[in-house]
Amino acid sequence: CILKTSFLDRVGIQDFVLLDETTEEAFLSNLKKRFSKDLIYTYIGTLVVSVNPYKELDIYNKKQMDIYMGVNFFELPPHIYALADNAYHTMLTEYNNHFILISGESGAGKTEASKKILQYYAVSCPSTTLLNTVRDKMLKSNPVLEAFGNAKTLKNDNSSRFGKYMDIQFDNQVRITYRQISRS
Repeated sequence: CILKTSFLDRVGIQDFVLLDETTEEAFLSNLKKRFSKDLIYTYIGTLVVSVNPYKELDIYNKKQMDIYMGVNFFELPPHIYALADNAYHTMLTEYNNHFILISGESGAGKTEASKKILQYYAVSCPSTTLLNTVRDKMLKSNPVLEAFGNAKTLKNDNSSRFGKYMDIQFDNQVRITYRQISRS
C-alpha cells in the first residue's frame, strides 16, 4: 500500500482514509496486518473499526486511560478510549448531545466495547462521592444483565442475546448524573 502521509504506527496504516488503494483487498490486508500484531483498532476518519481478538490484551488499564485523556483524536494510535474521549470533549465544546454507535455481528465484541467506554468515563469524568456511587452502580450493572441475558454461541461462550441502549447524562459540570441501560 502506498501512503499519502507517514501516519503509521508499527504495523500497517492507522487510518484507512490514508490508503491510496481503497479496495476491499487493501482494507482487509491492512486489518489483517494490524490484527496479527494485536493492533485491534483502526480508524476510518473519525470512525473506529475494532476486531475482536478473542483474548485479553493489556491495553485497557488506568495508564492507557491517562494517555488518551484530553488528547487530540489522531495524536495517538487508534483506541476505544480515543473514541470515548473525543465524544466527551466534543460534547463539552459543542454543547449538544452525542452518541457512540457500536455495531457488529454476534461475537464481534460490542458488549466489551461498551464496557470499556463506561470504564473510561468512570475514570476520566469529574466526580463527587454521590457520583462515584452512580458510577459504581453503572459498572456493576453489566454483569447482572449478562447473567440473565447471555448465552453460548459458536463464536462466543458468553454472548449478549439482547440489544442494549445506554443513556449517559452529564450535568453542567460534565459529571455523570444519570445512566440507564435498556434491553430490547
